[in-house]
Amino acid sequence: MYLDQAKKQEIFGQYGKSNTDTGSAESQIALFSYRISHLTEHLKKNRKDYTTARSLTQLVGKRRALLNYLYDRDINRYRAIVKALGLRK
Repeated sequence: MYLDQAKKQEIFGQYGKSNTDTGSAESQIALFSYRISHLTEHLKKNRKDYTTARSLTQLVGKRRALLNYLYDRDINRYRAIVKALGLRK
């Protein structure tokens, strides 16, 4: 499996407050970004995999919703996570 417990712990530790911080917007955005990059690579090889394409679209929407939430609540945290992950708007 591409996303095991150790990888999740690493992502949460890097972008969240601690390794067990699974609920903060930053850690969820980072996890979604990792999954989006993995699915994007999969779709480059398997372009007719429509189920994965739909899942990718849903993940992008979830990440966008969290980014909008963070933008409305705390612009500094939003700018920090966008810069750390290299996202563009």
